[in-house]
Amino acid sequence: MRILAWPIRTPWNPYAGMVFSNLPGVEVDGWPANLLRKYSVWHMHWPDSLLNIVNTPLAVYKVSGMLATMDFLRLRGTKMVWTMHNFASHEARHPELERWFWRRFVPRVDGVISLSTTGLTKALQRFPRFQDIPTAVIPHGHYREEYPQATVDSRQALGIPRQAKVVMFFGAVRAYKNVEVLVRAFRNVSRADALLYIVGNPNTEELTQRIVKEASQDRRVSLKFQFVDPKEVAMYLGAADLVVLPYREVLNSGSALLALSCNRPVLVPDLGAMGELKADFSEMWVRTFRGELNESILEAALEWASQSRPSVCAMPERYEWAHIGSETIEFYKKVISGSLAGSESARYAAAGDRSP
Repeated sequence: MRILAWPIRTPWNPYAGMVFSNLPGVEVDGWPANLLRKYSVWHMHWPDSLLNIVNTPLAVYKVSGMLATMDFLRLRGTKMVWTMHNFASHEARHPELERWFWRRFVPRVDGVISLSTTGLTKALQRFPRFQDIPTAVIPHGHYREEYPQATVDSRQALGIPRQAKVVMFFGAVRAYKNVEVLVRAFRNVSRADALLYIVGNPNTEELTQRIVKEASQDRRVSLKFQFVDPKEVAMYLGAADLVVLPYREVLNSGSALLALSCNRPVLVPDLGAMGELKADFSEMWVRTFRGELNESILEAALEWASQSRPSVCAMPERYEWAHIGSETIEFYKKVISGSLAGSESARYAAAGDRSP
């Protein structure tokens, strides 16, 4: 079995690389590749990322090229597998192009992997065609092999007082992640020993300035607008008492999995698949909130994070990469054969819910 992977890896998230490096017995080529080779499956992640390209003509060119390549490979017998991370581009830069893209992309897909049951349910409702093709729920794996444990005292290395209660946001800073709201809510937290660290790169100068303006009003807020070396990821997260991801919208969260992989309790909104994450890892490690994040929610979460818990967050088997790799290979086989047997979409249709 030969797979074409797109992307085979990214500089900003090792997830795709971990998927494709855990497929024993499968030959994997990364894009761009020799399209005259015979591929069983083209497995793609984040096709919507092309819609985030600022330059409109370039975005049109990239999207059109991808669709044309899908057509060429499908004519040669290659099956198209999409792992759904999002149903829409986060930046919404090109609304008309995006509508055009989804109308043409979805009919070209031969199999769909969702990272959560919630995500698949939403996808089957939004894209009814997926009820007639193989689908599967294969969760986002952990990051423990990718980011080594810190070999230094995290707080000493970062100059953080040992008695401080540290709230941390860690990851790429985007408008939809609501970092401004987190800073604003934290400013009203009454605990003098509380500190807030924002660690990650904003993607626009405008967003940077808005966060800086909010943070400048409270000396307890530290901004680390930088790319963190993979060797230092566990050190930063190890300094946190509580990781807060206050997303305005979220389906799945690799950042939450990263925090749990580093044995940090996490506060997330009760949106998307975050309830599933809480059920899988227990209320000991995942806390959810509803509505707008405020100081009361943060203070209660800090008290919760201070409770006694094991030093290592137990990792459910379905989040282990050996399990994910074997499930992915079995799904490839179903897509290649066109079988709906055991497919999540078949169960959904059998339940009688075929709402558009």
